[in-house]
Amino acid sequence: MDFPDQNDASDEGVPQIDFRAELNDEQYAAVTAEPGPLLVLAGAGSGKTRTLTYRVAYLLSKGVPPGEILLLTFTNKASKEMLQRVQELTGVAPGRFWGGTFHSIGHRALRMYGESIGLPRNFTILDADEADDLLRDAVEAVDKGFFKDKTHPRPGPLHEVISLSRNTQQSIAATVEDNFPQYFDFTERIETFARKYAEKKLEANVLDYDDLLEHWLRLLQQCPDVAAYFTHRFRHVLVDEYQDTNTLQSAIVDAIGTHHRVMAVGDDAQCIYSWRGANFENIMTFPDRHPGTVIHRIETNYRSTPQILALANGVLEAQPRGRHFEKNLKAHRPNSEKPYVVQSMDSREQAQFIIQRLKGLLDEGCSLSDVAILYRAHFQALDIQLELSKMQIPYQITSGVKFFEQAHVRDLVSLLRFVYNPTDVMAWNRLVCLLPKVGDKGAQKIHAAASELARLLQKDLVDVLGTDDVKSKVPKDSKDDWEHFTSSLQQVSESMRSERPQKAVERALDGWYGDYLKGAYANYVSRMDDLKSLIGFAARFNEMQDMLSQIMLLNSETSDRSVEAAEDAVRLTTVHQSKGLEYAAVFLIGLAEGMFPLRRAIEAGDIEEERRLFYVAVTRARDELYLCYPKVNTKGGPATLLSPSQFIQELSPELYQPLRIKRQWGW
Repeated sequence: MDFPDQNDASDEGVPQIDFRAELNDEQYAAVTAEPGPLLVLAGAGSGKTRTLTYRVAYLLSKGVPPGEILLLTFTNKASKEMLQRVQELTGVAPGRFWGGTFHSIGHRALRMYGESIGLPRNFTILDADEADDLLRDAVEAVDKGFFKDKTHPRPGPLHEVISLSRNTQQSIAATVEDNFPQYFDFTERIETFARKYAEKKLEANVLDYDDLLEHWLRLLQQCPDVAAYFTHRFRHVLVDEYQDTNTLQSAIVDAIGTHHRVMAVGDDAQCIYSWRGANFENIMTFPDRHPGTVIHRIETNYRSTPQILALANGVLEAQPRGRHFEKNLKAHRPNSEKPYVVQSMDSREQAQFIIQRLKGLLDEGCSLSDVAILYRAHFQALDIQLELSKMQIPYQITSGVKFFEQAHVRDLVSLLRFVYNPTDVMAWNRLVCLLPKVGDKGAQKIHAAASELARLLQKDLVDVLGTDDVKSKVPKDSKDDWEHFTSSLQQVSESMRSERPQKAVERALDGWYGDYLKGAYANYVSRMDDLKSLIGFAARFNEMQDMLSQIMLLNSETSDRSVEAAEDAVRLTTVHQSKGLEYAAVFLIGLAEGMFPLRRAIEAGDIEEERRLFYVAVTRARDELYLCYPKVNTKGGPATLLSPSQFIQELSPELYQPLRIKRQWGW
């Protein structure tokens, strides 16, 4: 074996570890593998972290000095936990390793050798807000009036476009076309802004987060002596969650690991972050880039019942041949119930079913915190949040804030509140402050002028906002928006007077705020989906006052921070945010075609990542799994019939049991 003499291990004082007794057969084979290119495919719940930790300990036991091991992770928490465990096993302190996130190790490398590519040693690093501010300066240096138009992307969304382009090593044009189609008309200008932003960073001797990777790779590619140092020093490179690497990170690993002593640990079936740059091809082509790769499969699952794993394997079997690594999860636990497929009439009935089953789980001794409700997109959780609030069942949202507390939802509700009640100054201030250069004091002056004019003319305040008298109080930078802003409010007002609430919501989304949203958020499409779900919510009410009252009551009922902080609370989360977590019982909701997979994924022909998301979702469950789908969609307009998700239809009926909802909630 290509290890140092084992006598060296005694010099480090590494205690003897019985690896054979500590690990199962699959883990042991990976941990004790000979140095070389190793791809460890660690299935869900199979002990991936344990395998990596013991691999480090094994290398030390074979006399490999700590300084020759590089451990790359995606969170500082992961590296600290692994190296802390290594210290417990071997006595070797974490500080003796180079272990951490790609960005932290890149920073360390640039401090040492950045001068080789023209980086002064005293460079400073921008935080996210500072980077946005510098990008704003760069944009205004090129086009002073760019941000005056609310439909233009703000610095935050611009930064997301530029960052994704850099991390995927794609052009701005390709990045916009694939991920931000709402900014297609700005492609050339974004390219210019990106160049100016790079110039300004150079002038100020500052780096942003992405520079830590880009410049590190540049260092390795352009400075052969530096590359040779890293390759010679780090004789063993270990990478956690390899399926999540982006193009830059993969290239860095390849550049350091030219000796091919790279252990990449991950699971191609859990590659679900392409929207933030993860490249599925990195793990699939690892054996091509590292000839002689030995593949180890860790498939024994310690988390879930055999029946849940059988369904998970069914999900994997539906993947296209040749576009994934074959794997078959094997259960360590005894048999139990098959997963349930639950059809409801609509999302409200779906939520009511979950509440009733939740009560049963509590009676059976399950804690609230060991129950999770998972969904593909945030708007799909609206009805379950309403039902949990109504029943005073505490819940935590681990993938963001509660539905009605989201910034864009609060904006729209403020618009509706103000139009319904123009004396609602709090709603007015939130709304009008979205315009350029309008602050609280300016908002109050405009409102006071409009109120006085409305009183004199004996008109509704909304109807006088567009007059010259009121417009004269508006800051110069907001005047271009003012006509569209005020006419949109008038249209919503007309709808409120003559039509049901859902029409007013539709008008609000079609008007000024819909345009504002496009420029304010890079994830405009998903936020618009949230807001469109309010159309269906509004359809439940005949009067706007009833709808607004319901929203305010819900917010006050759920604003008790002690409830949110309660340890014993049901977990609500998107599937993306649930990765790495586990629960006794999991309810996966909205499993209808167009909801999961999302319609935009279907239209883009991007189904495989959606299927991997489904696999991640079902493997979160330990004991019970409920796959729920509504038969009718009432979100965003007229009711439409839904069919079960193709992911359910692909499964053999033998893998699950249908659970029919009956009147009085018996089943």
